[in-house]
Amino acid sequence: MTDLLKTPLHALHVELGAKMVPFTGYDMPVQFAGIMGEHLHTRAMAGLFDVSHMGQVILRGEDYAAVAAAFETLVPVNVLGLREGRQRYGLFTNDRGGILDDLMFANRGDHLFVVVNAACKEADIARMRAALEPEISVTYIEDRALIALQGPAAEGVLAAMNPAAAEMRFMDVATLELNGAECWVSRSGYTGEDGYEISVPAEAAEDLARALLAHEDVMPIGLGARDSLRLEAGLCLYGHDIDEDTLPAEGGLVWAIQKVRRAGGEREGGFPGAKQVLAQIVEGPERKRVGLRPEGRAPMREGVELFAGTEGGEVIGKITSGGFGPTVGGPVAMGYVPAGMAEPGTVVYGELRGKRLPLTVTKLPFVAANFKR
Repeated sequence: MTDLLKTPLHALHVELGAKMVPFTGYDMPVQFAGIMGEHLHTRAMAGLFDVSHMGQVILRGEDYAAVAAAFETLVPVNVLGLREGRQRYGLFTNDRGGILDDLMFANRGDHLFVVVNAACKEADIARMRAALEPEISVTYIEDRALIALQGPAAEGVLAAMNPAAAEMRFMDVATLELNGAECWVSRSGYTGEDGYEISVPAEAAEDLARALLAHEDVMPIGLGARDSLRLEAGLCLYGHDIDEDTLPAEGGLVWAIQKVRRAGGEREGGFPGAKQVLAQIVEGPERKRVGLRPEGRAPMREGVELFAGTEGGEVIGKITSGGFGPTVGGPVAMGYVPAGMAEPGTVVYGELRGKRLPLTVTKLPFVAANFKR
């Protein structure tokens, strides 16, 4: 395991007694005090997550409009219409309309700031460089950490360091001084809770993390609770709930494609797989990602095959994420079923150790979002 990469907060994780595991090439904390406690603390107060393994990228060109127009050739999203100081969710698609990665991007006035998933960042950066350079420069930022402060107490904690944090609303982005460091802050996260994602210079990351953890409302949170939180929030994990064979409409991500980029829009198409993506939005997909509630207390996890009946018949879909939902108080899952079986209340059956057990199709999210609009 000596070849694993380490984030700027690695020594702090070890000091705090984290259980470390390999994750996307990094040595990362899966838990500190325990997944259940960390999950519930984040929902009730505030949790601090290390997400420095994600890829931070800056795109620069002649002006923002030039960068945005170029970036729109890679994503089915309205980049040109994004106001300065705002962030948006986006998708890279392939020539078949499948999702190559999901990402966040922000209009920083004279440049575009992009955050991509850890497992995909090398491919994403290569893709952007091949498609955009030399007119648009693509710079991978390696000297900054990325941390997330999530939960209902996050605003009060961060505002104590800089009152301007309290003035931000969901998906706002700003440069704020925190604990003496210049940070790029967005009011966002991947837990369904209010909170912030903070890009901080690597050399200042540990001091900032310690300052945040010194607050009685904040505790360190590992990857385990991050996964259970995002699952309860109905949020996709790339490579599991969405992948290169998943089109946006199948994944329930049509909301991320603004009307200006859809059929009949001012800037219709123009991205990889546009024909397939836009046609499926109009015609509807053959399968859909849905929430699933297994009966009883036993979770059904990724890979469990789904059937329409208690015996016989063909596989109709599978679970892509599953586990115990601490806030829900029972097992939760997401997966794909035929569109005709995607209505909430529909019962399907998951085959577990040779026995078929019922699951009820449920509207997502399992836990309502708590964003500051």
